Amino acid sequence: MRKRVRGLSWRPGCPVGLDDLRLLRIGYWGFDGRARVGRMIVAASAVRAIRGAFARLFAARFPIRRMRLVDDYAASDSASIAADNTSAFNCRLATGSSRFSEHAYGRAVDIDPIENPYVYPNGTTVHAASRPYLDRSRHRPGMAFAGGALVRAFAAVGWGWGGDWRPPSATDYQHFSSTGR
Repeated sequence: MRKRVRGLSWRPGCPVGLDDLRLLRIGYWGFDGRARVGRMIVAASAVRAIRGAFARLFAARFPIRRMRLVDDYAASDSASIAADNTSAFNCRLATGSSRFSEHAYGRAVDIDPIENPYVYPNGTTVHAASRPYLDRSRHRPGMAFAGGALVRAFAAVGWGWGGDWRPPSATDYQHFSSTGR
């Protein structure tokens, strides 16, 4: 893992050291109904919660498009989102902020980001493929919604959901974190 992420998702100056990160292999159901195994990097302190939440998602047969390291997208959050990639660690700033994202600490995961867009306070999203999912009134495969399998799985391990964020902040349906931020 060290060689793979050095200079991409991790670099000197990140708020977490490489020794505090873990590479996980996680079973999930693809949108094609087939069982798959993906990989993600999380903080050592997040391993138990992540394993617990994804075990619940697997049991519920919740579909995930793909799960690859953000390094496969040159650590570009935008490229990872465009690929509808579920990912966790990436040493980057929070969207629209000068502070580190919870992803930079390995304490956050984004799941099915096309189906679960980051929505600006004005109701828009950057990724065109996500625009049909701005309407949250109809629940479709891969979508996070209050009371749904995805939100319940992370609530069960004590993690907060970006779909609960309220104006004037953005709403981040794909985002789950140990801190709720």
